[in-house]
Amino acid sequence: MIDPDQRRLLGEFIRAHRERTRPSTSEGRRRTPGLRREELAARAGISLTWCAWIEQGRDVQASPEALRRIAVALSLSRAERAYLFELAGRIDPEAPPEPDADAPASLVAIVNELKHPAYGLDRLWTACCWNKAAAALFRGWLDGDHQRNLLRFVFLDPAARKLIPEWEDRARRLLAEFRADYAHTFRDARVRGFVESLRADSPLFAKAWDDQDVQLRSGGARVFQHPQRGRISFEQHSFAPSERPDYKLVALVPLPAGRDTARSRKGT
Repeated sequence: MIDPDQRRLLGEFIRAHRERTRPSTSEGRRRTPGLRREELAARAGISLTWCAWIEQGRDVQASPEALRRIAVALSLSRAERAYLFELAGRIDPEAPPEPDADAPASLVAIVNELKHPAYGLDRLWTACCWNKAAAALFRGWLDGDHQRNLLRFVFLDPAARKLIPEWEDRARRLLAEFRADYAHTFRDARVRGFVESLRADSPLFAKAWDDQDVQLRSGGARVFQHPQRGRISFEQHSFAPSERPDYKLVALVPLPAGRDTARSRKGT
């Protein structure tokens, strides 16, 4: 079910694009600037009544197939089609997968400019770029020649248990944050395969995954027990590039000694 505001926005969107869509044949002077409702209904293979109701924001349910036909009838762009499905509360079965690509240039540029630890993650939460400060902090993950997946590092690498105080709680929270992303990526076979491989390799991952905890990736204090620098604390900030929202930037700003404990007491 979608709420009244969504239905209103959906109806306004379809009506606006109907009125700007040119008819297939010229009929001389027309009172309607674009397609008439009956013309859109005929093009999309839907009833005129249903077409009117959805434009009026009534409580009607549009199937993915009906939305697909409307998108084709209105010659919607990729962004417009995605917006149509989002307003209708449906998933487009024909939405193309996100292309495989290197880290977005904007993400790389920001990571390289930051003096404090910063890194970029792709949709599998594998590091795609990082700066020297991050490599110095995350020994065993961002150094060396190996796959730099954050979840595999946290759940499988003994170095993570030494680096991260209260390791199991942090690992579970990290997985809950990944699951929030999973709602948008579970149709990607690579993501599903990645989850299944970690379920097989880590009993804790498998149990935590079955617990179905979900949490938005939030900021707050992050504490590490570094082998050379001892206990160090940071404030974590996360952002997504507008051109590739399936990627994310993670930046760690140093906290003064003792600040992480105070923030923890506040529930950060």
